[in-house]
Amino acid sequence: MPAPVPQRRDVSAAETTDAPELTLLVIEDDPTGSFPVAVPPSASGPRIRVRTARNLTEAGRLLTDDVDCVLLDLRLPGNAEGRAEAARVSGLGRADELAALMQVLRMAPHHAVLALAAQDDAELAAEAVRVGAQDYLFRDEIDSRLLNRALRYAVQRKRADLTQHQLTESRLHAQETVRLERGLLPTPLLAGSDLDFAARYRPGRSRALLGGDFYDTVRTPDGTVHAMIGDVCGHGPDEAALGVELRIAWRALTLAGLCGDALLSTLQQVLEHERQNEEIFATLCTVDISPDGRRAGLCLAGHPAPLLARAGRAPRLLPQDDGGPALGLLPRARWPRRQVELGGSWNLMMYTDGLIEGRTGRGSERLGQDGMVAMVTEQLDRGLRGEDLLEASLVQAREWNGGDLTDDVAVLLLSREEHRTRKRGGGAPRSRPRVPGSRPADPADPAGARPPRPAPSWWTPPTRTPGAPAPVVQRPPL
Repeated sequence: MPAPVPQRRDVSAAETTDAPELTLLVIEDDPTGSFPVAVPPSASGPRIRVRTARNLTEAGRLLTDDVDCVLLDLRLPGNAEGRAEAARVSGLGRADELAALMQVLRMAPHHAVLALAAQDDAELAAEAVRVGAQDYLFRDEIDSRLLNRALRYAVQRKRADLTQHQLTESRLHAQETVRLERGLLPTPLLAGSDLDFAARYRPGRSRALLGGDFYDTVRTPDGTVHAMIGDVCGHGPDEAALGVELRIAWRALTLAGLCGDALLSTLQQVLEHERQNEEIFATLCTVDISPDGRRAGLCLAGHPAPLLARAGRAPRLLPQDDGGPALGLLPRARWPRRQVELGGSWNLMMYTDGLIEGRTGRGSERLGQDGMVAMVTEQLDRGLRGEDLLEASLVQAREWNGGDLTDDVAVLLLSREEHRTRKRGGGAPRSRPRVPGSRPADPADPAGARPPRPAPSWWTPPTRTPGAPAPVVQRPPL
């Protein structure tokens, strides 16, 4: 017996309207192929074009992108996959009746779906909406006005559902990106050091947490504090990823004992292997501070020199005339290490060029290193230190620039107060993870002395006779 030919019928319009045309695919098992009610256009609604299919196989051939809505007769049987899906979402009691609907929902995930049910089975119709249909109609109550309204409602609801789904996916993706970028930001390893650490990071990319700038600080077992700040040319996610790779490589090499030229030469090899093209380079500044905190070694690879503010002296830039080229420019470059005297109390600020390339508010004049030194000097004269100093400097640079700085900005500040170091006996104790519920150390008690804990309620001091063995204290069972 030849397969029935699907019928496609255009509904004539008695009155022309400007509303967009809608296409309805009707899936019913009426052997005559006739729809229960003619569907003329309403005066205020869109023109409706109807396609009919007698089973789900024909529906699959007629379900094209221009179909706006599917009207499914719930009496149609479904296959085993449809019954299994219906049993999963609705239970075994309605699996056979909802099997065809589950097939259509899987076959047409971006189309609106109307369920056609008998008037005496409102429960089945409501269950069809619960598992995915946009609305339902009763077979014996369809008229053109009701169908037109239900069709428009189903189409708009489906569009709203798809939009909401896309927004949810975008929000989850953004949250995952934020968590990933935040996890890639460095955590300083300064346990046991008497230096104070502060940092600020502002990526140039809109709504990003990570840019091409990178920094890190670690303390090695010999007591030396190593600090680094760098800048990969560019502002995109590829540059941010390369910056993270260089930072992680620097930490690993530093903890392995490398510094100076040997470390920078190895980092250049990492850059050459990981960069997307040969035009990408990175500037870098490394500082290794001696265990006593009074001197440091400085290496510059095409990067601006740090700013040093010593107690009783005007802030100044460290020498940068004998630095080496940026990483990735010259294959056999060398980076000399310069010895710098820090003194007893000092602030050492390392930064990327995003801070000094902002404007000063006077035409196109850039802030520059001299302007930055003057700005930081003013903040220091106001008594600002640590996090407050960095935040005030960034706020001032942004105000002078007339808005957000366009380049990535990273600023790192290491500070030492000699009088506090002496109080602590020449070095801060190694930090340990804080036990939840424990009391933090009292700053007024640098030795960490605390009153003894009160004895447990079950404990009584043992009495001991001279010459007798020590008694065994029995603790009651928990």
